[in-house]
Amino acid sequence: MIFNPISHIKGEINLVGDKSISHRAIMLSSISNGNSYIENFLMAKDCLSTIDCFRKMGVDININKDKSVSVKGVGLRGLKRPHGQLDVGNSGTTIRLLMGILAGQNFEANLIGDSSIAQRPMKRVTDPLRKMGAKIIGKDDANFVPITIHGGQLKGIDYIMPIASAQVKSSIILASLYASSQTRIVEKVKSRNHTEIMLKEFGANINVIDNEIYINQVEKLYGQNIYVPADISSASFFICAASMLKGSEILIKNVGLNPTRTGILEVLSQMGGNFEVLNKKVVCGEIIGDLLVRYSKLKAIQIGKELIPKLIDEIPIIAVLATQCEGTTVIKDASELKVKESNRIKSVVLNLKAMGADIEELEDGMIINGPCKLKGTKIDSFNDHRIAMAFSIAALVADKDTCIDNFDCIDISFPEFTDILRKVSY
Repeated sequence: MIFNPISHIKGEINLVGDKSISHRAIMLSSISNGNSYIENFLMAKDCLSTIDCFRKMGVDININKDKSVSVKGVGLRGLKRPHGQLDVGNSGTTIRLLMGILAGQNFEANLIGDSSIAQRPMKRVTDPLRKMGAKIIGKDDANFVPITIHGGQLKGIDYIMPIASAQVKSSIILASLYASSQTRIVEKVKSRNHTEIMLKEFGANINVIDNEIYINQVEKLYGQNIYVPADISSASFFICAASMLKGSEILIKNVGLNPTRTGILEVLSQMGGNFEVLNKKVVCGEIIGDLLVRYSKLKAIQIGKELIPKLIDEIPIIAVLATQCEGTTVIKDASELKVKESNRIKSVVLNLKAMGADIEELEDGMIINGPCKLKGTKIDSFNDHRIAMAFSIAALVADKDTCIDNFDCIDISFPEFTDILRKVSY
């Protein structure tokens, strides 16, 4: 895919639904009693993998013409043993959260994924689930797929999170719905809390006190009508484009503004960015609002452990933004980037160097000196959707055309990205 430099972006856009919330909406609707209706669901490959897995376990899930989803829940203990393997595709959220649900079932299931999933570590999930009583076998002591889970009688555990990971935390929370005693999870640094919020909406017995989460077994969850806000991770590409290109002004409607996800806005504020939050409200327990973003001259900042869990998915595009900031931007405490769809530290550094950026790789992040004029070149997406989209934005401020290989990997999270970008580009 070839991208051309542009002058600015301008307009009003409605973005796809939040990926994290879309996954969880399917999962909780499936194990609830009654019907659920999910509006603004993200029709991307990762979320469709979640739908496919639950259909294989006997859940009636219908994708409607307006891209909403209807789910006939089977209850906490109504899932059926799948015929064949459950293929999660490229989705780390699907496999890690699904393992928590499968740990409480009375059947055996085998999980597989694509070549990217095959390289992503799973012991961070399988170890605590084993402590709860699940029987799990797999490659390298169940650190890599294929993984087989023998569900059964679970007990609650006290678990201090060794890393800030919403996927790990959510897997333990979902398993705890089936445990015979209370589970307590302690987070050193808060990670995104969509699971906790949505479970309350569905009637779970879950309480959050500061950095501690308490979950007790329940007999039933109850189907809900769910509105999925626009994904702030998807919005981040347009936020950064508007901030970098002179004369830009973009209004992004109904964006999820969960405080555990708004690190990109905190970064932009510290850099001196020009944005407003309009029409703020709470829908289905989640804060949403409209974002109005304009161009501004930006200054470099330091990004460390307090912010990283709030913006781990946005670091590739933040690195691109940093090339246009005055001064030295330091991103550290982000070693989790190494086990994403690609090693995103290396992916970002290699590609920005190819574009002429002054960037240094760190063990847990990167150092970027700016501002610098980027040059158009050939970019390797590493088959990573966030790398592909981040460098399509970098291409907008480059001096000539940029070619990004395997760009169709964006279908994992944001199939409509290029269509929307074209509409607002000038």
